[in-house]
Amino acid sequence: MIPFPNINPTAFSFFGIDIQWYGIAYAMGFFLGLMYAKKILSNKKIIDPKIFEDVILWLALGVIIGGRLGYVIFYDFNFYSNNLLLILLDIRKGGMSFHGGLIGVVLSTYLFSLRKKISFLACMDVIACCAPIGIFFGRLTNFINSELWGKTTSVPWAVIFPNGGDIPRHPSQIYEAFLEGVLLFLILGFFYKRKYVIEGYCASLFLILYGILRVFAEFFREPDSHIGYIMSSFVTTGTLLSFPMIIIGLIIFFRRNAKFRKIVKKKY
Repeated sequence: MIPFPNINPTAFSFFGIDIQWYGIAYAMGFFLGLMYAKKILSNKKIIDPKIFEDVILWLALGVIIGGRLGYVIFYDFNFYSNNLLLILLDIRKGGMSFHGGLIGVVLSTYLFSLRKKISFLACMDVIACCAPIGIFFGRLTNFINSELWGKTTSVPWAVIFPNGGDIPRHPSQIYEAFLEGVLLFLILGFFYKRKYVIEGYCASLFLILYGILRVFAEFFREPDSHIGYIMSSFVTTGTLLSFPMIIIGLIIFFRRNAKFRKIVKKKY
């Protein structure tokens, strides 16, 4: 087994305010994501990098508001419907939904693209390429916080989490960090650099691949104790929410692919 590092969820205190690793992960994700966005935009020349700098605030609001409301609605609606104030007061302790954050990002980016009169799909392509950076740091923070751990196992790299009982478990947060973070980042970066990739390709690939990788990761992840499995013994809330992502991604992908073929046909 791999010993749990027992890293304090509080990174440091600043004027009496505890700064959590959770918040640092979000900040690092946005900062490095912006740096990477500016780099790939400087090569593609699709969107002015200076205009794209303005989207960060919109994305932050979309992630935080959408992620929090998503968690409240998808994962613990009964509790928060009777404790409305805790929706805001407990946010520093975690309790964010990726799928809710995704919805928030899509809506905020759509409004931003209308305001700036730029292509919504082109903007989403860039965001899709940058999102795995934030996902990577977020999953590492889940590991540090000893949350969202995996099912019991006897693999050599199993971890005994402080609040997961005295039994070895899959470090599912690390699995997701590499699958949804590193692997997805490399795949999307590869496709975005292709010369003939049409707008919407990378955004659709993100939906498809993240959905598939999340469904796979859910097989190793212990479902939330207050929810359990939705159907049979393997369908969790995360699995259920990922299927619409895959379907929507496939629809966008095939529609954009059909448009690409028409453009190529006209040229040649």
